[in-house]
Amino acid sequence: MNEVVLWTGAGQIGMAIARRIGFGKKIIVGDKNLDNAKAITKIMVEAGFDVVPVETDISSRESILNLIAEGQKYGEITALINAAGVSPSQAPIEMILKVDLYGTAVLLEEVGKVIAPGGVGVTISSQSGHRMPQLGTEIDEQLATTPTEELLSLEVLRPENIKDTLHAYQMAKRCNVKRVMYESIRWGGKDARINSISPGIIVTPLAIDEFNGPRGEFYKNMFAKCPAGRPGTADEVANVAELLMMPWGAFITGSDFLIDGGATASYFYGPLKPKE
Repeated sequence: MNEVVLWTGAGQIGMAIARRIGFGKKIIVGDKNLDNAKAITKIMVEAGFDVVPVETDISSRESILNLIAEGQKYGEITALINAAGVSPSQAPIEMILKVDLYGTAVLLEEVGKVIAPGGVGVTISSQSGHRMPQLGTEIDEQLATTPTEELLSLEVLRPENIKDTLHAYQMAKRCNVKRVMYESIRWGGKDARINSISPGIIVTPLAIDEFNGPRGEFYKNMFAKCPAGRPGTADEVANVAELLMMPWGAFITGSDFLIDGGATASYFYGPLKPKE
């Protein structure tokens, strides 16, 4: 039987990671836009990978279960790459919370139930979760441990408590990191590992949308004033994902890795620090 990789979010970061760890395996790529999944499947197949596209909406548990069932047709699920999500310029508050927060939590939960012994997962979070004020241990614990179907009912996530789409996105990404810590205990019971990566500005079609969106100047200023002085590439994220998903990362689980060219450091202690 094949080893099966589940990959959600048919974009540049997911593809860069899949190319590092997907050789010799069956890769199931799920995206809400089936045309996106088919287009990236064509690129991967022409590079020698064995890929099947599936329409997948991670805000729906039923759709996630369908993706898992599709993977199980081919063998044991040994890896998860979750790169699905929507950005603050792309979606309203409700959708950001449903996809990026709830959807990620459900995906980690459901894949954790079927992941093979020795399996591994990585989910793409964001520097945004590191940028917001601390929420305190009580709220962090709620984000980490609340049953998935009750998550969006938490007081802290109620519409009147979310200021704007950026705030919703930050909350979602903070939740992702806490959820990975919580789920790593469950995954560990199956001898499997799960980690998150929090990229800064990585040049992808989604990021280019942001550069040309209402906060474009904000983003350009951010990478100009970070220590690296530039945005990152999907392959630089994949370098870290490869470490996390290969045997030489075997002692790493329940962790988050910030890859942002120093932008968060600059935000707290450098030229990006907000003026009072």
